[in-house]
Amino acid sequence: MFPSLYSIFSPPEQVASQIIVVVVVLVVIVVVVIVVVVVVVVVVAAVIVVVVVIVAVKVLVVVAVAVIVVVVVVVAAIVVAVIVVVVVVAVKVLVVVAVAE
Repeated sequence: MFPSLYSIFSPPEQVASQIIVVVVVLVVIVVVVIVVVVVVVVVVAAVIVVVVVIVAVKVLVVVAVAVIVVVVVVVAAIVVAVIVVVVVVAVKVLVVVAVAE
């Protein structure tokens, strides 16, 4: 009347092959997920590095421009100071020459 357990379930060889197929499919899915996660992490890291490099370059450009401006201002101040000293010395010499005459 009742079917035997052997007739209800698949033969052991078929069950084993089905388990192997399921395990292989699960391993493939896990590997694909890991690869996708690694690719996403690498892409995000690359984008972050690019953004950091762009920001760093902009900061370096700003710093370079600031340094150039400071150097130009310092050089201009030195030139003006030299011109003032030359003019003062020339005026003193002219005054001395004028007084001597």
